[in-house]
Amino acid sequence: MIIGIPKEIKNNESRVSVTPAGVHALVLDGHRVLIETGAGIESGIEDREYAAEGGVIYQHAKEVFQESDIIVKVKEPIESEYELMKEGQILFTYLHLAPNLPLTNILVKKKITAIAYETVQLSDGSLPLLIPMSEVAGRMSAQVGATMLQRYNGGVGMLLGGVTGVLPADVVIIGAGTVGLNAAKMAVGLGAHVTIIDISKPRLTYVDDVFNGRVSTLVSNPFNMAQLAKKADLFISGVLVAGAKAPKLVSEDMVKNMKKGSVIVDVAIDQGGSVETIDHCTTHDNPCFEKHGVIHYSVANMPGAVPRTSTYALTGSTLPYLMNIANKGAQEAMKEDAALMAGLNTYQGHVTYKAVAEGLNKEYVSVQELLFS
Repeated sequence: MIIGIPKEIKNNESRVSVTPAGVHALVLDGHRVLIETGAGIESGIEDREYAAEGGVIYQHAKEVFQESDIIVKVKEPIESEYELMKEGQILFTYLHLAPNLPLTNILVKKKITAIAYETVQLSDGSLPLLIPMSEVAGRMSAQVGATMLQRYNGGVGMLLGGVTGVLPADVVIIGAGTVGLNAAKMAVGLGAHVTIIDISKPRLTYVDDVFNGRVSTLVSNPFNMAQLAKKADLFISGVLVAGAKAPKLVSEDMVKNMKKGSVIVDVAIDQGGSVETIDHCTTHDNPCFEKHGVIHYSVANMPGAVPRTSTYALTGSTLPYLMNIANKGAQEAMKEDAALMAGLNTYQGHVTYKAVAEGLNKEYVSVQELLFS
């Protein structure tokens, strides 16, 4: 097969979808790999490193898209890339389609076999291609929040860990998943007082065991959420419903009752966000806005700010799946691997992921019906 690696063009998205090690493996198995020039430069990977492993460097994204059977990206195609995709192509990337009707319509119209990293799911419910970036985003959320609390960024002017004789910041984390645990690790390490709120009692028990009582836990309900919002200096949302829109758990009234100069970091924004006062994604160029005296941070591609770490963390997980698709073809690879099949969001002009179809009011057709009929 011919695998295409275009340069990411989303605002300040500096990751790349395949490393030279991945190119080496693909070429060794007889595939042709096309890389847009400069695709890896922001991750510290030069064109010559790809070329040394057998990759072919192209000058323009259009050529990469036109000649490739599989397009491998990090982030979903943006509007300027819609016309570059060709009918029947395989697209392997983060998609986050539930809040994105225009892209979904294009993928359906062009009959793209769109496999989303974030919905590839193992039998135990884990999301192997989302976990690496959730780790990065979770750890970044505490760092970003600490920075936004500084006065010149609009925050109240508080050091996250306090100092001798001065209380630390109160950090509230919604969700005890990968994002929440990693946010807690960083916040606890910086000396903050941390509370995690989650709907799952077993997850909260796990948090208590892992942190040996250094993190407070609370069962999620609207009353408890409102009480925590009032006390929070930094509010981090890491809620995830695989493939679906994030539930709105923080109401505008809760935000109005937060401290002036407090900070919200919504890691769930790429799935629509879980905070009612955040109605749009921001960018690394302009990451924050203020509403009701509270600083809101809603960058959808947080790990793009640390591309060296993020690229290698991500590609180490995606490469085995990419190799499987390239060696067997998407259809056979999915038939043999239920986790990969779960990643299929659109196929042959249909929406094949139920949560996406429901979120966008589109017709849903099951993967099994299309692959095994």
